[in-house]
Amino acid sequence: MERDLPEVIAQVTEVFEAYERALAADDVDAVIGFFAAEAIRFGIADQQAGIEEQRRWRETQGGLPPGRRLKDTTIRGYGRSTAVVTTLFGYPGAGVPGRQSQTWVLLPEGWRIVHAHVSEPAAQS
Repeated sequence: MERDLPEVIAQVTEVFEAYERALAADDVDAVIGFFAAEAIRFGIADQQAGIEEQRRWRETQGGLPPGRRLKDTTIRGYGRSTAVVTTLFGYPGAGVPGRQSQTWVLLPEGWRIVHAHVSEPAAQS
């Protein structure tokens, strides 16, 4: 299997950055458009199976806190149609970064997220 093909990394970088812009802008329609219809998403205190559950959740959730920043983003390609993106994210004043991973697959309609996971480490005492 070919790994980390430059064209795959470039394509997924482009869609991932567009996804992040839509997320920061709280553009629900655009964010939903990056997911496959049957995508599974696990959030910090939520989970959605399928695009309609995710749409309902996003419409009631509200936007992200301002100042979201990413760190240590990696994009790994597996063949010509699959990639995994991992990143740390944080907000001003937050001590410990959260973690985010997405599995992207090239479908007939373009690159789409088929699985996403967002977590934050437990508070340490």
